[in-house]
Amino acid sequence: MKQNRSLFRRFLKVHFLFIFLPPIVLIFFSAFFGVSDINQKEMNTLDQFYITVSLFGFIMVTFVVLSWLFFLKLRNRLTRLQEYMSFSAKNNSFPKPVSVQIDRMDEIDQLGASFNWMIQQLEDSRKREYEEELLRHRLIANLSHDLRTPLTILRGHVTRLNKESMSIDGQNSLTEINHTITRVGDLMNDLLSYTLLTSGKHPFGPVSTDIVRLVRASVAAWYPVFEEKEIQLDVNLPAEETFYWEADPAWMARVLDNLFQNILRHAAEGKYANIVVDVEQEQIIVADRGPGMDNSSYELGAGIGLSTCNYMLNKMKLMADITSNENGTRVTIGRA
Repeated sequence: MKQNRSLFRRFLKVHFLFIFLPPIVLIFFSAFFGVSDINQKEMNTLDQFYITVSLFGFIMVTFVVLSWLFFLKLRNRLTRLQEYMSFSAKNNSFPKPVSVQIDRMDEIDQLGASFNWMIQQLEDSRKREYEEELLRHRLIANLSHDLRTPLTILRGHVTRLNKESMSIDGQNSLTEINHTITRVGDLMNDLLSYTLLTSGKHPFGPVSTDIVRLVRASVAAWYPVFEEKEIQLDVNLPAEETFYWEADPAWMARVLDNLFQNILRHAAEGKYANIVVDVEQEQIIVADRGPGMDNSSYELGAGIGLSTCNYMLNKMKLMADITSNENGTRVTIGRA
């Protein structure tokens, strides 16, 4: 690679050669060769003034023209570089490398070379991130599959021990073991579901969806489960009014299923669930009277499910506002 050249030095060199060099040559030529005596006598002061003004005007016009040409070329190069840099913002992808003249390598070419290096680093980083994400998804899928067999064996032993005679404390311990096995299985299912969702395995098809109708169907499906757990269900759904979201009905139903499931898993002791659809505000509200999300049970189980909900809601341009304390948890779903 040749030595870098300075754009400013080239500017000064060009202007010196085409502006200052001709007058200097003319002065030296006049000093060494002179003019004839007749011409000296015929040249008066006014003629000298006109010659000086003309020479000065020529210098100024030449300076302006050369400066305009120089900065026009400079502007075109910067504009072209700016177009390359803004390519990613318009197309949501990395821009193409900028063409660089290796034999010149002035300040703008050095900027272009740095820009090309940055693009290469970003592409390498994205490739590594994709490979790591693929490896992580594969590891989670394999881990979830491999853990099902020992959990199934453990549940079989718990079922067998339940048939044996033992103390009340032993029966309570088996019940807790069985509950823990169920919770671990649910966690693995949530983790696998989130992995498949973020890797694009679940299709996403947004359509204009009647939200009141969708929530009513979800509540009807879950009502027997809440009734079995003796949870009071307070439902407020408009009879005639409704509103529509551009959403995937299957994804929205899954979000509601996750919220209802969290109430059963972590807030069943509150014995209360409130489900409201606010047509004016275009919101879905799900509330309970459980111990709140600071409770250890929530921390162990609800995080993955809520992450899955947030991911699906973001894809549908929706958001969930969560408020939680020791008196319960309230989730409000609305437009982002």
